Amino acid sequence: MYITIQEAAEYLGMPVQQVQKYVREGRIRSVHDGEQFLINQAQFNLYFEQLETLKRQIDEWRNEPIPPDRDIKDED
Repeated sequence: MYITIQEAAEYLGMPVQQVQKYVREGRIRSVHDGEQFLINQAQFNLYFEQLETLKRQIDEWRNEPIPPDRDIKDED
């Protein structure tokens, strides 16, 4: 499904100017229909999958218990 730059900005949660910049730089693939740029929404699926994987890895890392320090000596 193709969406406009405005719709892509809302979908990605980015400012419109940033999405326009990415389109000009080629970081976001698009087609020009003579009036406006259209972006294939499916190209962002991998981005969101990787983002979810990264969030899950960060949560696992934060929930991992801190191992005891081997250098601490009990000298009571």
